[in-house]
Amino acid sequence: MTYKDHYDLIVIGSGPGGRRAAIQAAKFGKSVLVVERGKRVGGVSVHTGTIPSKTLRETSLNLSGWREREFYGRSYRVKQNITADDLKKRLHMTLDHEVEVLEHQFARNSVQTLHGMACFQDPYTLKVILGEDEELIVSSDKFIIATGSKPYRPEFIPFDGISIFDSDEILNMKRAPKSIAVIGGGVIGVEYATIFSALDIPVTLIESRETILDFVDQEIIATLLHELRDRGVVLRLGTAIEEITRVKNGRCKIALKSGRLIRSDMVLFAAGRYGATGELGLEDVGIVPDDRGRLSVDDKTFQTDVAHIYAVGDIIGFPSLASTSMEQGRIAACHAFNQLGYAPPEFFPYGIYSVPEISTVGMTEEEAKAAGIPYEVGIARFRETSRGHIMGLDSGMMKMIVSLETRKLLGVHIIGEGATELIHIGQAVLNLNGPVEYFVENTFNYPTLAEAYKIAALDVWNRMPRAN
Repeated sequence: MTYKDHYDLIVIGSGPGGRRAAIQAAKFGKSVLVVERGKRVGGVSVHTGTIPSKTLRETSLNLSGWREREFYGRSYRVKQNITADDLKKRLHMTLDHEVEVLEHQFARNSVQTLHGMACFQDPYTLKVILGEDEELIVSSDKFIIATGSKPYRPEFIPFDGISIFDSDEILNMKRAPKSIAVIGGGVIGVEYATIFSALDIPVTLIESRETILDFVDQEIIATLLHELRDRGVVLRLGTAIEEITRVKNGRCKIALKSGRLIRSDMVLFAAGRYGATGELGLEDVGIVPDDRGRLSVDDKTFQTDVAHIYAVGDIIGFPSLASTSMEQGRIAACHAFNQLGYAPPEFFPYGIYSVPEISTVGMTEEEAKAAGIPYEVGIARFRETSRGHIMGLDSGMMKMIVSLETRKLLGVHIIGEGATELIHIGQAVLNLNGPVEYFVENTFNYPTLAEAYKIAALDVWNRMPRAN
């Protein structure tokens, strides 16, 4: 492929934020180059993050027969002796499809891609290292940095890619673990811990804080913790790691600062990620990352301290979601070329693909209390719906928070099957400033899990003062 010396926009990274920015700029008629350090486009999201972990989850639930166990018993399995190859077969098929779709999108919009390591030479010039003795110098008027994040790897953890993994390496495991200790009670740690648990693999979840997923409504977390304990997951909360060692039989020994010892076949360390900005040469353009490699940006335009250089996605921190990264990329591209771009609505959904799923939008009950907002809560259990009975759901719930003063919806929080799909109904009503009466008066398909909205709304409506 022939590359130009100068482009209207150079995007560094081809993950969700980078791809959306590149295609948006191309639709404005701009010349765009995407520089990707990996061998294939897609970034962390496609190759080690969002898509792989969710594919692994779906494969685990299917092969283990998880969704049918309420009917056929806890011992029911679709396939006995599930291997690492079983888990990875669908993964490779899914990743190939994602890459093909993205390559087609780039080609259709005349976005050029270049595989190599990018490094700024000055604020308008980029050196791309293609190999040991090959490099390319390109320039641009605008840059968007979307290099994503990488796992935090403390020096005292003896990572080996055989028994002790970070959250990127775990996808390359050669065998399924006989038992696993997961260190980190954030989104990634909880997702992997519950996926392995669904495969009937003994799991120990270790978190130095007293709680997990502390940004989620605590009633939802209490439900999750109850379910994890019920199926045998060992929780070690409020204690940090002292040391991890490998013992002669190939197992791992984890010493906690509380004095406890944990022995496990494998260890997954998933306690934090860093912005992948270390090799970009940002010091040569006047941009200084924080101590976790993240970049500071204007929260409306996503400009860094250097006005023509933007940053989106994981490298700017919370919420670090593929969905929000895409919107950040779109907004950055619109602003870079003075194009009118609508601002996203105030409320966006957060999806956690644990087993069971968790999804949340709007205020938690804790946030409503802290803000001094008078509120009421409605609860719907999935087992109360006909669809829940048909699916064999014994657990799962929806929590609805409503303002007593305005009767407007404040937040929706769901744990259970289909949570990440169901949440969008609440998201729409929340962003349209809708009242609880919307759910009370509306008709939902029957039988569906979406009926839980009506059940939760009636629950809260029956305990609220009647509107005049």
